[in-house]
Amino acid sequence: MRAATNTLLTLCAATLAASCANYHVRKGEKAMASMAYAKAEHHFDKTLAQRPDRNVLLQTALAELKQEKVDEAVAHYSAAEEIAPLSGMDALNYGKLLMGSGHYEKAGPVLMRALQDMPERGEITELIGACQGYRSFFADSAQYAIAPLDLPGMASAYSPSPVNGGLLFVGLSDHATGKRDPWSGAAYADLYQVSMAPEGGPSVPESLGSPVNGPYHEGSAVVSPDGRTLYFTRSNYYGNKKLRKDKNNVSNLKLFRATLDENGKWANIREFGYNSDAYSMGTPALGKDGRTLYFTSDMPGGFGGKDIWSSVDHGTGWEPPVNLGPTINTAGDEMFPTMVGDALYFSSTAHNNMGGLDIFETHREGAFWSEPKNMGYPVNSARDDFGFSMNSTGTAGYLSSSRSGTDRIYTLFVHQPQFVLEGTVTNEDGSPVPFALVMLNNLAELMNVQDTADANGHFRRQLDPNTVYSVLVWQNVFFFFFFFASTIGLGLSTTLHANLQLDSLVMYKPIAVPNIYYDYDRWEIRPDAAVELDKLARVFKDNPGLTFELGAHTDSRGGDMYNLVLSDARAKSAVDYLIRQGVSPDRLTAKGYGETMPVNGCVNGVKCTEEEFQANRRTEFKVISEDAASVH
Repeated sequence: MRAATNTLLTLCAATLAASCANYHVRKGEKAMASMAYAKAEHHFDKTLAQRPDRNVLLQTALAELKQEKVDEAVAHYSAAEEIAPLSGMDALNYGKLLMGSGHYEKAGPVLMRALQDMPERGEITELIGACQGYRSFFADSAQYAIAPLDLPGMASAYSPSPVNGGLLFVGLSDHATGKRDPWSGAAYADLYQVSMAPEGGPSVPESLGSPVNGPYHEGSAVVSPDGRTLYFTRSNYYGNKKLRKDKNNVSNLKLFRATLDENGKWANIREFGYNSDAYSMGTPALGKDGRTLYFTSDMPGGFGGKDIWSSVDHGTGWEPPVNLGPTINTAGDEMFPTMVGDALYFSSTAHNNMGGLDIFETHREGAFWSEPKNMGYPVNSARDDFGFSMNSTGTAGYLSSSRSGTDRIYTLFVHQPQFVLEGTVTNEDGSPVPFALVMLNNLAELMNVQDTADANGHFRRQLDPNTVYSVLVWQNVFFFFFFFASTIGLGLSTTLHANLQLDSLVMYKPIAVPNIYYDYDRWEIRPDAAVELDKLARVFKDNPGLTFELGAHTDSRGGDMYNLVLSDARAKSAVDYLIRQGVSPDRLTAKGYGETMPVNGCVNGVKCTEEEFQANRRTEFKVISEDAASVH
């Protein structure tokens, strides 16, 4: 009897637990449908505490993803993955979250699975490429230094915008009261302003107050160049304070503007003319003249997700929005534009991405934009990085990031990239040439800098950005060596390597000039030979104290006397070319050797290939005198 009673109690408890779990699943799904993700997560957690369920794990992970709870979402997607491999959108979400956690090697295969299910999603290919080459994001991490900005009383802060020697930003107060956003369960965001002392930290942030801030979200904002107009993002409410939603229960964002009244307060709030209840518009930025407004929108006509658009005011009001095009916009999300001069900074979940939102830089080039460049670590991280701003000199700025687990504003300092030329001077057998002279000539400023290699033949010299140098390397028992070094177009700190081998100065030793060949029975300089003779002319001019003989050789075909005449014509042709390139005729002698000195066995009566014959149709040079005073 007792056993039967225990069994009955166990069955009742199991039935009650199952009923309770189903109740929480239904409540969670209902909350998901109304985008109350914090509430949905609560109910799904109740279910998972009673039973592991793959579908509930996936819904929990999605609710956490929507709230930007990266670590929690990764844990629940991982648990679902252990039950059965993820696919489709679940795999895409999991892969992006793994990137957001810095697990690039693990994210790649998951994203490959998502691409197989959704080959039309081009941004997945870009994310896979980013996972494979993620180390490149850290290539010049010393270029920037960032530090968190301490804003007293703020639980989170983001989208900093410089204004009047301070910052305008979006924030959530530590002591926020009033309505809560069902999406995250947190307070609604407001706009704040803080002054920045030239030395020291920021002041206590002050809310912009009513009528700009209201009962729902206020978002990213920008002030016009004249300081009299504020453009800002707001939830879809106005006037009666009622939050409006579309047919899918979505409250879209809208753009608003406010102007300064006679008391210096923001007032006279108006909607942007192209707002709609059917799509969002927000995160405004202004061009330097204040006549071009950039913003984020998911309006029809984009490339998928959220795109960056612009509208121009030619004095008669804002013109219809224009999409910035496929160079910038992708199937992912492009958001948070800011302008500094002709540079546009924006954040994207696509392109070559570290994870989450990354900050990119592009420049206006006529009617087009340059290819966006990921700004790399530490500007970007595996989490969301956005709301970038820079001063006019390009030396300092601000950004916001969720890398610490919550949105924070960071100060940014720019270290100018460093360029270095370094190398080792050796002789023919690879041993170092000690104390060789290294002379750099800045071709733009016509300034010479002289350095000396050390006892091991090593040299190192700092270079200026966007500069071309001619570099002359010399040692008194070796030939001079000449080459160019350029930093033009280099944006990252770079070390240019030049390991140089100097030929010893040996009197009357023939030195073959590679690739100076002649057509059969001809003496004209071929285009391929001209390239090599240009290099030889540089060597001769770099060694002004030496006199050279240029010797030409033929193959064995033709008569002996004819070949002597032909080779002499070839040598003179080469000498004439060198003279035209600026080599003094007093330092050059031409001599033809005919077929008397072959480099292989192709002599009279021997059958040879055309390549073997051509090897004998060669040019050599040798030093025949040295003016020591001129060389040294």
